[in-house]
Formats: sequence, structure tokens, C-alpha cells
Amino acid sequence: MRIVKLNDETKQDLLAKLLRRSPNQYPEQEKTVNDILADIKARGDEAVFDYTERFDKVRLTPDTLAVTEEEFAEAYGEIEEEFLGILRRAIENIRSYHMLQKRSSWFDYKGGIILGQKMTPIQSVGVYVPGGKAVYPSSVLMNILPAKVAGVEKICVVTPCGKDGKVNPGVLVAAKEAGADTVYKVGGAQAVGALAFGTESIPKVDKIVGPGNIYVALAKKAVYGNVGIDSIAGPSEILVLADETANPRYVAADLLSQAEHDQLASAILITTSRKLAEQVCVEVDKFTEILSRREIIEASLENYGYILVADTMEEAIQAANDIATEHLEILTANPMETMTYIRNAGAIFLGEYASEPLGDYFAGPDHILPTNGTAKFFSPLGVDDFMKRSSIISYSKEALAACGEDVVKFANKEGFTAHANSIAVRLEDLNK
Repeated sequence: MRIVKLNDETKQDLLAKLLRRSPNQYPEQEKTVNDILADIKARGDEAVFDYTERFDKVRLTPDTLAVTEEEFAEAYGEIEEEFLGILRRAIENIRSYHMLQKRSSWFDYKGGIILGQKMTPIQSVGVYVPGGKAVYPSSVLMNILPAKVAGVEKICVVTPCGKDGKVNPGVLVAAKEAGADTVYKVGGAQAVGALAFGTESIPKVDKIVGPGNIYVALAKKAVYGNVGIDSIAGPSEILVLADETANPRYVAADLLSQAEHDQLASAILITTSRKLAEQVCVEVDKFTEILSRREIIEASLENYGYILVADTMEEAIQAANDIATEHLEILTANPMETMTYIRNAGAIFLGEYASEPLGDYFAGPDHILPTNGTAKFFSPLGVDDFMKRSSIISYSKEALAACGEDVVKFANKEGFTAHANSIAVRLEDLNK
């Protein structure tokens, strides 16, 4: 990994480089996605089947599109009992964490006025689960469980199948255990289009969540407004904020845990210790030699692997806030204190035993996180993403009489005389 002195110039160069990975930087793919979406909207199922045959090399039909109960049973027979137990323990952790997020409706009464907020779950949700280079049962859990806690009525999953027409058994078991209603064997922009517009076989949903490749990200961006979306996900990211007390082997291992996702993943260490920076470089090289996804790791580190050496921890913290990373590990002498100065991060991991994979798989907080600096204004996926807030307003005639003239004058000030009249006609009756 390259070691760079942290200053304004190197920080701005890094930020500019990271932003080039944004889904907004792919105009050619955007045109392809828009063409696919238009075709899905026009031809429905037939277009979905055509694109699936073209991209995934399998021809689906209305009878083979959805995973059957027999296929679910087959999937259970293909996974180990040990993994099923782990999956169920992870589900309990994730469900318990998200139960703590759930908010109730509330009402406030004062002087003839009732104000409140009614919380209502979204009715139907589509969950995108990636396929391709890796399979992600964990993403199944992280998308479905907060929706279930929120009370979503209908949850369907879309995910690519193999050339044999089968979906990875781990994904199927995770979907069944988490509570999905249906799993469809389709991925890519065509899956997003089917969820957004509806086809003969795939019903339209109200919101689409879940990460995917650049085509999925651009498709979600394009259909936003027709349906809700969680966010537009970019490549995976980790930033480790460390001082001289950090264990270089742990730091190196954690940086590589994200570098192995894909060639666009970023792995950044910001430290106040030049010695630690050099030790981490050595450990990274050692680990890379033995890890199975070596080629991906090497490409990721070559493109977006950085070690930034800061003069002070204050400078390091400021850089971390500017980068606003997806995953932030704090490996300092007092990580809890350091954490209080962090403003921008998707998930924060404190101390040398809270490594990032705990968040990916097991701890409970959601691993669907803001990327590409969007942690400055986005949050992790959670129960609130599957709920809607409706404002409640009720006034007695006495309460309206007390404030009605103010409302009339306010409306007239803006030139909306019909607004003013709506209140005035009531005041006239009250004053008779």
C-alpha cells in the first residue's frame, strides 16, 4: 500500500479519486439502463425473460420465474446444519437490534388542539440481492429483517440465478428464514424495472432496497419517484483511524476485508504513527499472498488503497469526517472518546476486537450503509426506511377561533386567497 503524508492537497486528491467511483460517472451504462427500463415497462415479462437469457444465459418462463417450495426444500438440504444455526443466531441479533429502532405513533393534546404523528409501514417492498462474483445471504437478512420489524405486508426478493436456473441455496434459506414472501430468479436492471413498473408475473412494489452493481444502482436512481429507494450504493469502503497503540496485523486484516469485495473498493488507514503505517504495509503483503481473492485485493489496493500519515489526531479525525466512509474502525488508546468527534460515518467500530465483519454478518446493526461520502447526509438502512410518517391535526372550534385570523392574514400575505377563505368561512360561522 502507498504511504502518503496527510495534508490538504493529498486529502483533496483522494476525495476526488473516490468520487470518480460514483454511479453518476457512468453515462454509457446509464443509457443502457434507461433502454432496458423502457423495454421492461413496455413489454413486461417477455422483456424480463429476454434480458435474463441475454445476461444470465438462462431462459425463464412464468412457471419457472419464482422459486418454488420444492426448490426451497432442496436448498435446505444443501446447506450445513452448522451454517443454519449461525444464520438463525444472526437473525436473532439483527431482529433484536432493529426492534429497538421501531417508533410508535404519538399524539399531543393541548387546549382543543390535537397534534400527532401516525406511523404506518410501507405496504410492499422489493429486495435486490446481488449475485455474480459472490453470494450474499447476509444482505438478504439485512434488507428483509428491518422491513419485517416495521410491519411490511409483502416482501419479495429478486436475485440472479445460475445457468441451471437455480438460486444459491444460502440465499434461498436466508430469504425463507427472514420471512420473504416470494423470491424471483431475476437480477440486473431488468429486475429493478420489474419491481418498479410491475409485469404480468412480478407485482409492482412501493420501495426497492438492496445493493447491486453499477447497472442496478443506475436503475434504482432512474426509477426513483415511481417507487421509493433506500439509496444508490457505491463500492465498499473501510477507513481505519489508528494511533501508535493499534495492532498492525489487525489493521491490515481489516483493510483487506473490504479490499476483497471488488477492484473499486477502497481501503484507507489514517494514522498518527509512521511506524504503524510501515508495519501495516508489511502485514498487508503477507496476508495478500495467502488470501483466495488475491487478484481482486491487489487491484483494489492499487486503485484505492491508501495509508495517510497525520501530524495530529485532530487532523486525522477531520480527514475521516471529510471522507465520510461507509465503515469506520477506531483503533486508538481511547476509541470511545475518539468516536465522540466523528460526525460522518455509516457504521463505527470501536476497539481492536470490533472488526468490520461483525457488522457485516452478526452483531445486529444493518450493513446496508451510505457510501461515496453520502454518510454526511444518509444513514444505515433501518426500520424507519420501511415506515411512513403521517401528520395528525385536529382543532376544536375554540382553538380555531383563537388563531384563525392569524392564518387568514398569513395566507393573504402569500396571495392565496382561497386558502384564507377556507378559514374565513369557518370564522364567520363561529362569530354569528
